[in-house]
Parts: sequence; C-alpha cells; structure tokens
Amino acid sequence: MTPRPFLLSQQMADYVRASSEAPDDVVTDLIAETSAMAERGELSATMQIGPDQGAFMQLLTRALGVRTAIEIGTFTGLSALSIARGLPDDGHLLCLDLNADWTAVARRYWDRAGVGDRIELRLGPALTSLRALPAEPTFDLAFVDADKTGYAAYVDELHPRIRENGVILLDNTLRGGHVLEPRSDDDRAIAELNVRLAADPRWETVLLPLADGLTMLRRR
Repeated sequence: MTPRPFLLSQQMADYVRASSEAPDDVVTDLIAETSAMAERGELSATMQIGPDQGAFMQLLTRALGVRTAIEIGTFTGLSALSIARGLPDDGHLLCLDLNADWTAVARRYWDRAGVGDRIELRLGPALTSLRALPAEPTFDLAFVDADKTGYAAYVDELHPRIRENGVILLDNTLRGGHVLEPRSDDDRAIAELNVRLAADPRWETVLLPLADGLTMLRRR
C-alpha cells in the first residue's frame, strides 16, 4: 500500500480513506502489484499516488469537464487511470514517461479498466516531448509527478499549452515537510518553486495539504 499522507496519523488517514469513494478491484490490484514490485526492489512504492488522491483527481477531472489532459510522469499508471476515468468517452490523455517496464504495467490496467483508448503514451525525456508539442492552448488539465528539479521547466513549458482557466496539478510539493528545511536538491527545487508560483501573476495558486502536497494552478 502507498504510504499514508504524512500530515495525518494512521488512524486519521484510515478514516479519510473510509470516508471517500472506495477503490475498485482495478485500483486495488494495481496498488498491490506495484507494492509487490517494490518488495522485489524493482521500484519505490512511494512514487505511486494514494487511492484518496486518485479519487480526488478523478472527481476533479470530471467536475471541470476536462476533455484533453497531459501527464508528466506516469509510473505504473494509477494517476493516469484516475484522470482517464474522469474524461468523457472521446477525451484524450497524453502521458509522458521514460520507463517502458513500469508503463507496461500501466497499460495493462488502463485496458482492464476500459480506458486504454483514451490514453496515449510517449516514451522519452518529458521535457523534450513537451517542447515538441505545438505551443498553443491545447490542454484543460495537466498533472506533473516527475523529476522535482524539472518542475519549474515543466510549468513554464505547459503555460502556453494550457487553455485559459485550465489547471495544472503538481505532486509532492510539501516533500514530507522538508520544504521548511530542505535537505536535498529536490527539496530545494520544490521550496523555491513554491515561493515563485505564489507570486507568479500567470497563475492562481493554492497548495493543498493533500497526500505529500498537491499544488493547483489555474491559468489566468
């Protein structure tokens, strides 16, 4: 199982999940397979969003009426699955990732959930793939959960490609609390980005204390 949100006790985290829409068998099995891969040392289960965050992202995608979305950092596919389930039948999600093995797991679960036809996966450096896209408003929603030192560049490249009133979600923007006293390059990159985004006139910004911190940006 993915770790509980660090701001909550285990009891409160269990209560939050019990008070939210329960994950179905597809999500439960995907989390279990990812955890098994982590136990074999093939990956880190902490890279997977929690089911409560997935439920929020699915609800938000549907509530915003998102038709086109982009994800930077797909891992084993739970976040993409959540977004795709919130899209209409003719919606489209573009996923950018480097790892063919992890995303092969994702593809199996997308197909099992019946949303594989809504998702396009492009393998390669995400920034290169992103810069190759037309620099024009295309996406209603973006989710970024990749290399933390790259977040600032991803946000800058996404800006011209996000429609007015479109939303970007940035994951792990509390860094387990280390944004207060950064210990690594990743911590420092996110702490500096948080300060910058709060003052950036291009975006309406809120950092939600969900999971490990989820920053929501609305393009003005």
